[in-house]
Amino acid sequence: MADNTTSESAAAADTAAVGPFDQLLQWMSDGGPVLYVLAAVSVITLAIILVKLFQFSRIGKRQFVEAALQDARAAKPDAALAELTARQNPVARVMATALRGTLDPALSEETVKEEVERVASLELDNLRSGLRSLALIATLSPLIGLLGTVLGMINAFQALESAGSRVDPAILSGGIWVALLTTAAGLIVAIPAAAAHSWFDGVIYRCRRAMEDAATQVFTLGSLQSAKGAPPQAAE
Repeated sequence: MADNTTSESAAAADTAAVGPFDQLLQWMSDGGPVLYVLAAVSVITLAIILVKLFQFSRIGKRQFVEAALQDARAAKPDAALAELTARQNPVARVMATALRGTLDPALSEETVKEEVERVASLELDNLRSGLRSLALIATLSPLIGLLGTVLGMINAFQALESAGSRVDPAILSGGIWVALLTTAAGLIVAIPAAAAHSWFDGVIYRCRRAMEDAATQVFTLGSLQSAKGAPPQAAE
């Protein structure tokens, strides 16, 4: 009786001694190389998400658009350009390019628009950097996890075959749950990657629309000013 109590106490102590980190290491060991690959992919995913969050946090709000337009309407283009160039914002860079172009009489409207499109494309490419990697991770991670599950099931059935007539259901059930670890890990990596990719893509879409709106307002402002300053015959 005393021996049973002692053994139960020792088992309980061993269970309590296994913490979450130790359990994670045990799962990594059971899952094999596939889990280590997914762990490395998860670190890459987290790094990309943090970098993009930092990059998008610098975009901030866009109240400067209206402030710059008010300065331009008040015939203060230098103040408007100073307001825009002080911002670490892709919308501000596109708007500043449009404003400089409209103030330069040597440049035609078509030339200015082409330059604005070029700058906008560069800014959008910079914002999209890393998104293709997130999309690839979201697609491949479940497949990598499924590959690990298939390999684990193969090992489980091989062990069951080696047991011969002395079949122990614990061999099969243990092999199955270990094999399913890789599928779960693949989904754990893929779901945040897919969600982050979708959210970042939405932010970039809204930023592109803001670029188009700001540049259009600058061009409209320049056209109105030209019409006001032109002779009546030219205006007609």
